[in-house]
Parts: sequence; C-alpha cells; structure tokens
Amino acid sequence: MPNNKFKKSNPCASITKLPELGLKKADFIADFKRYYSHRLGRDQNCRSPHYAYEALSLAVSDRLVERWKNTYNTYKEENCKRAYYLSMEFLMGRTLSNAMLNLGVTDEVSKAMHDLGLDIEELIEAEPDAGLGNGGLGRLAACFIDSCATLQLPVTGYGLRYEYGMFSQAIINGEQVERPDHWLKNGNVWEIERPEYTNRIKFGGRVEELIDEHGKKKRVWVDTHDILAVPYDTPIPGYQNGTVNTLRLWKATATEEFKLDEFNAGDYAESVAAKNTAENISMVLYPNDANENGKALRLQQQYLLASASLQDIVANWVGRHGSDFTHFAEKNCFQLNDTHPSVAVAELMRLLMDEHGLEWDDAWSITQKTMAYTNHTLLPEALERWSVGLFQSLLPRVMEIIFEINAQFLAEVAARWPGDTHRLSRMSLIEEGHGQHVRMAYLAIVGSFSVNGVAELHSKLLQEGLFKDFFELWPEKFNNKTNGVTPRRWLAACNPELAEFITEKIGDKWITDLSELKKLEKFLDDKKFCKKWHELQQNAKQRLIDYKKTEHDIDLNVNALFDVQVKRFHEYKRQLLNVLHVIHLYDRIKRGDTENWTDRCVLIGGKAAPGYYMAKRIVKLINNISEVINNDPEVGEKLKLVFMPNYRVSAMEKICPGADLSEQISTAGKEASGTGNMKFMMNGALTIGTLDGANIEIREEVGNDNFFLFGLTESEVEEMRHHYDPVGIINEDEDLKRVVDLLESGHFNQFEPGIFNDVINSIKSSDDMWMTVADFRSFIDAQKRVEEAYQDKDRWTRMSIINTANSGKFSTDRTIQNYSDEIWNLKAVTVK
Repeated sequence: MPNNKFKKSNPCASITKLPELGLKKADFIADFKRYYSHRLGRDQNCRSPHYAYEALSLAVSDRLVERWKNTYNTYKEENCKRAYYLSMEFLMGRTLSNAMLNLGVTDEVSKAMHDLGLDIEELIEAEPDAGLGNGGLGRLAACFIDSCATLQLPVTGYGLRYEYGMFSQAIINGEQVERPDHWLKNGNVWEIERPEYTNRIKFGGRVEELIDEHGKKKRVWVDTHDILAVPYDTPIPGYQNGTVNTLRLWKATATEEFKLDEFNAGDYAESVAAKNTAENISMVLYPNDANENGKALRLQQQYLLASASLQDIVANWVGRHGSDFTHFAEKNCFQLNDTHPSVAVAELMRLLMDEHGLEWDDAWSITQKTMAYTNHTLLPEALERWSVGLFQSLLPRVMEIIFEINAQFLAEVAARWPGDTHRLSRMSLIEEGHGQHVRMAYLAIVGSFSVNGVAELHSKLLQEGLFKDFFELWPEKFNNKTNGVTPRRWLAACNPELAEFITEKIGDKWITDLSELKKLEKFLDDKKFCKKWHELQQNAKQRLIDYKKTEHDIDLNVNALFDVQVKRFHEYKRQLLNVLHVIHLYDRIKRGDTENWTDRCVLIGGKAAPGYYMAKRIVKLINNISEVINNDPEVGEKLKLVFMPNYRVSAMEKICPGADLSEQISTAGKEASGTGNMKFMMNGALTIGTLDGANIEIREEVGNDNFFLFGLTESEVEEMRHHYDPVGIINEDEDLKRVVDLLESGHFNQFEPGIFNDVINSIKSSDDMWMTVADFRSFIDAQKRVEEAYQDKDRWTRMSIINTANSGKFSTDRTIQNYSDEIWNLKAVTVK
C-alpha cells in the first residue's frame, strides 16, 4: 500500500468513502457479471474457465482492497513498530480459495457460482500456482505472512516478482524434463503495480573519495549501470479479522526501455538490449549458477531484493521523520529469511551513511539493532559464498563496507581471544584460499541482533557446529523458532470435510488456535466418532486417486496403505532409501513371501534442480522401477509405485489429506526442520522418520507409540563416518544384498545398460555422506511395524486422531507469535 516517499497534493482528497461492498450471494453475482461482461468483454459464448476465474477473482479482490486500505491507515495512525520479512521465495500457491476462506465468503461465493451454472472447483483449478518459490523455504514464508495477518501484526513481506517459476517438470521416458513455468503469461489479477514507488538500483561503476561542502571526506559510488525496481503489491488477508497486510514484489526494468535512435538506425536488437538485460534479473527463480554469468545474476537478484526493499522502508521513514534516524531502530525490524538477503546488512549501512549522512558508529548501531537472521540449513555448501572479485565488480561500494565491517569485527575477536589466528581465519567474513570469498552467513550473524534456527535440533547443531565460534562470542544472539504451517490452508481449506467434522465436534476456534485440536482426544474411545474419522480419511484417499487419474492411467486401491514422500529432491532427503524399500517389497512378492501382506501404494513427487545430476538419476530410477512394478501382473494390487510429476502447492493440497504414512527419512543431522511432516500430521497421517529436524518435536508431541522411529541418531551418524563400510553392511544383510543385486543385474534398465551405475556406486561408497544403507535394516523393520499397525484399522484410526490432536505446536500462528514476542517486539493492531 502507499508510503510517504513523495509529499504531493492529494487529488482524491475530496472523494468520500464508499459504502462497503456486500458479502452476500447476490453481491457476488452482480459483480461477477459486471467484470465478466464489461471488464473482460466475455459473454455466454466463451468456453474458457480462465475468464470466469478472473471475473470472480476481481470481485473477491475488491473486498480485500477495502480492508487493505483500512489496514494501512490504521498502521499509519497507530505509528506502530513494523517488521519486514525479506525472502527470495514466497511459494504462495493459488490465491482464490484462500482469499475466500479468510474473508469468510466461501459458502456465499459457491452458491453464487452455482446459480450462474459454474463449478467453483473448476474456477479454483483455473488459477496457476504463483511461481515465486521452490520448496520449504518459500512455502514457510507464505505461511508466515498468512499468520502475521491473522495475528494482526504489522508485517510486510518483500520478495522478487519472477516472470518464470523454477520450471514445470515433465517426465519423458522416465527422465525429468524442465519446461518454462510462465505463470504470469495471463497476468496476475491479485497484484497492483505501484510504479510511483520505483527505486533505482546501482551495479558496477567505481568508488571515489570526495570532499563535501562541510569539508568531510565522503565515499561516492559513480559511473554505475543502474536498473529500476518496480513494486507490485499483493494483499495478504488475515482470517476473518479485517486485517490485510502487504506482500511487495520487485520487478527489474531498464532505466531506458527503448532507444529510438538505435532502432531508427536499424540496430533493432541493441535498441532494446538494456531492457532485456535489466529484466533478466527478475526473470527466473534461481537461475543456474554453474557458470560465472549465472553467479552474477544470482548476486544481482539478491542485491535487488535487499536494496529496493531497504530503500522503500527508509524512504517511508524519511517521508514521516525527515533525516532524524534517532528512533528508527525502535520502529523497524528486518527478518532475513535464510542467507540469500544477507547483503541487506551492508546495504543498510550504505544507505544510512552515503545517502543520509550518518556516521559509521551510528549507522552500525542501527543496523545491529534492526537486523535478524534465520538460518535454514546445516549444509555448509548451501550457505551463500561470493567471490570477492565478482562482488567488487558488481557492488564495489558494498564490498568496501563489508571489508570495513570485517576489520572491526576481527578486532573484536582478537581482543577476546588474543593470538588465536586460527579462530580469526575461521570467523573472518572473507574466506581465504583459492581466491577470496565473502561468507554471507557470517555477515548476517555479525550484523544481526538475533540468529535463529528452525527446530530444536537444528538450532542446537548450529550452536555446536556450523556457527560454534559465533555462539561462543555472542551466545545471547542465538535462539530457536520451530517452524510451523498455517492451518487455514493446510487443514481448513485443503481438507474441508475433515475440517467441518472437527468444527462440528469442538467448535471453530482451532482455525486460529490450533492447540484447540487437543480436545479431539476425548473422542478416542467414541466408536461412532472413530468410524466417521476413518470414512473421511478414505474419502480423502479417493479424491487423491481421482486427482492422479488425470495424470496417470493407473488404478489405485483405496484400501491400500498410501505411503507418501513428496519434497524437493536431494540426496540427504533419501528418496533413494525409500525406493530401496520398494525394491525389497517387490523382491518379496516375486519370491512368494506375501504371508500377512499389506497392500501399499508408494507415491513420490518432487523436483530435482536442473544441474543436480545424482538427484535426476534417482528420479529416473524411480520411474523405471515404477514401470516394471506397475506392469507386472504377479504384483497386481499388492504394490504400486507412482511418481507424481510437477509437484507444487496445489498438488500438495490434494496429496496431504489422502496420505496414510508420511516419509520423513532424511539422514539425521541434515534436515533443518521440514514442514511437509507437519502438514501430513495435521491431516492425520502417521510419520515414519529419523530423529532429525522437527521429527523430534513431532514425536515428543504425539508420543513414541504414535511415531515410527528408525535410523541412526545425529551423533551415531558422525561416529560411523570414521569406519563406514557399506559393502560390508550389504554383504551381511540378505534382504539388502538381493536389492543391490537386482539393481546391478540391470533388471530395471534392461534396454538402458549402465545408466544407474553412478547411483549404485554411491550406495556402495564409504564416502556416501547420506549413509543410505546404514539405515536400511532399521527402515525395513520400522516399515514392518507400520504394516502391523495398518492392518488393525481401529488402532490406526486412533493413532491418526492422536496425530491431528497434537499438531497444535506446529501452527505458524505459534511460530510467528514467538518471533513477535522474542525478536520483533511487535504489538497486535486491531484494524479500524
């Protein structure tokens, strides 16, 4: 919404406030017809559901905008402290259904569309998933801003408006094929462009030292190649409370879109070259950074996000307070979602010193009091590192500031540990070695007053391992904020039948206070309740079967165990361990070992990064195995393996209500938190998992008897690394040996010899970081316990209810309240 960047006369000051738009069926019918006919120019001859979706979305959006303006004006009048969530990803999914739910108009809109002869589900399906994220990081950010609005906290999200999502995944001959995800090809009805708040972003050039009019030395960044950051705002509604917060996304554009003289001279390509170069920055989510051009583009994206967002916030402050930054830190807080936006630390210093004249000490004091950093990974290679050469080329002034931050920081370290040169080297923001590199995570730690992990184990391992030196210097900075998911989208919206049943039994307070679900436990011995719960779970499975039939010509048995693993492909997430178990089950069937058998449908989905060779080989392996198993008449309904292509938010909304078993099987000590585990748990799925990430806390909440634990602990993994012998483990385990023999025989790649050799070699290598076969036997034994429990329907239903009832801790409402109370220091603001 508007800020005070420009003080101008208001040409709309005389316009009186319009009456609020109605929320009844007739109101939506009238507005739908008006938009469909007059705005979109359609009539009864139009057959595309897209235009009906767009007309309805415009009608719903009008109601959001009313509340959006009220929210902005209330925050302005209250002069409240604000927080800003900077994230490279916001994996929003579809907006229409969530907007209707949070406005409280789902029933009225559904009736309106029915009276018009339209199917509301078809209109919802016509909306593309917003391509603004890839995995858990972006989905968490989306859940967070939903909870901020529901809790009525004044928080604004800042990100990039990618023209293309990561990619649309197709499977051809078992191989992942990446296709462009042009989610904006038809525009985005939910956003409002705000060109009046465009910011100029500097790149390249050089730094000069000048003497200003007061005789002071001043560093000036000159001869830059600038681009413009244009904001697009999306409303984020809270749950039926009148609050609508803002997600502001930046699009990169050229300062001069079109050079007429070059066009007239016949150089057509060069006439628009600047426009194309600038727009590349926000064109694609996560460009491949395997080459220098890709690395430069990634760094430009990160700086665009940081600089445009901070300029926006600082301009708003100056518009209200002038050049007095005395109370800036009391009124503003920046949350850095992972390491990507950490350049914001140096950029805020640049803006305060170079643009607004603050001295270093004052600017640094403000920076350290306003920046907070969330870490999302325990993998050192996943932390951002940029070569100093690249940084100096693209951001020379920012690099100077980082050098000075590092110098002052190392002086502090040296004073604390005199003569400890190894510690100085370990903690330096500049990594020496094969060329200098900037350690961006270290910059975030040094510049922030708060550093948090996202699960209890993750935070503990950060303090004891990855950031141990910094924890020893500043233990007071470090804290934990266990992740969550929003119950509005991940139960109320995606599983309406179960949500309605829960509300019927315990009321609807659980939608904004998930701890209310604990009341479900009083029905554990109620046979009628349990029977209904089981029926609803079966209905959800049937809906998932129907959904998959649109993509796969395969019949799934609704009474089979639905065993689900959907997440980004990475070796540490161990989709490979899952498929080894599938091969083991297949081998048992072929050997006739099917006594007391439990039919099982194994559903796997997720995308592998385009440059991640091993992950893509595992995708291919899964599809090849699926082809063999699903076409073997001897296997029949005993076992199915389905790879679900193009996994995304809207797919997960169908998948998680229909899952019986949630696979959370990462190598212990590698998963920061996980949030898919929480979505499945909330919908009544049981978890099989290692003691990793948030699995530990889920198990604590549901009790040991309602969680299928297996595998080495984090400390046992580290101990085994010194003497890991996978070949010995394979030879000593007959089941595992048969699985590996099947792989090595080429049974699943008879016409493609050798294509899985690298996967097989990784399993047998003592250097396997993910210890895949070390956990095989424990995994198989845990899966047998799963089968035993599933065969007892009453026991399984009871365990399912217990999982849902104890999911209260894993609401982002709880997580965000912790952020607000312990980091941001915000107060809820009731919108007038």
